[in-house]
This record gives sequence, structure tokens and C-alpha cells, in this order.
Amino acid sequence: MNNLNSILIEGNLVREPIMKTLPKGTQVCSMRFATNRYYKLDNQSSSFERETNFFDVETWGKLAEICHMKGKKGRGLRVVGRLKQNRWNDPDGNLRSRITIVAEHVEFRPETKKESSPSMEISFEEDDYPGNLQRENNYNYSDKELERVIF
Repeated sequence: MNNLNSILIEGNLVREPIMKTLPKGTQVCSMRFATNRYYKLDNQSSSFERETNFFDVETWGKLAEICHMKGKKGRGLRVVGRLKQNRWNDPDGNLRSRITIVAEHVEFRPETKKESSPSMEISFEEDDYPGNLQRENNYNYSDKELERVIF
């Protein structure tokens, strides 16, 4: 029996995606994004603390091409994939490791007007796009509002 290795995570890209082509021609896109979690320190306090976590994501093949084209710093995305652990020895002989998310499904949140560049402007008809473009921190997007990239 296989063990379950699955992750679903949302956040914002913290840098431009980096595309690499392997010797056999396979394309790999590396992205780094951040997620925020808000919580109260205690029940008496009305203020919230913010915890920010950073994750590395890699996509392969056609999905890598699309993520490199559509991804840009600050853009929100939802990733479904699996965790992969890379292990190596550093120059001092110490064992090191890093966990990476290998994306199998990516959804980009709609670009806001301030994120759009003139060459990649996305226009929406009022019937096709419920809500306004300024909902930056609201994660309750309908399926119709998300750009889906599935391979």
C-alpha cells in the first residue's frame, strides 16, 4: 500500500519564477511563495500575530512553461502537489536536506490592475467576473474566477 503524500497550499509569489532546461530538454520552473497565518496570542487580546512561511515549488514540462509565463512576483496562487525531500552532504560532510513541493495542479488568482502589465492585460466581462479586481487578501474566489492549469 502506498502512503499518502499530498499537499494543498495557497500564497503569493515572492520572486519571479525561474525556468531551467535540463540536458534532455525537459523544462523545470522553480517558484518561491509565502503563506500567512494569523492567530491570537491569548483570548484576552484583540490583536493578531502574523506567521509567514516560505515554500519552494517546482513544476515540470508544459506546466512549467505556463507557470513561468503567468507567474510574477506578488501574484496569488494555489498549488496541489506532493512533497519531495532532497538530501546532500555539504562541503564539511554534514547531511543537509530541503523539502520542495512538486506541483501537479496550479491555479492563479486573477491579476489586479496594479499587477497587470500592458503586454499581459487580462480583461473580464462583467458577467464572466463576479466581484471586483481589488480583492487582494480574500481567499474565497469562486472556481470561475481562478485560472486553472492542470496537467
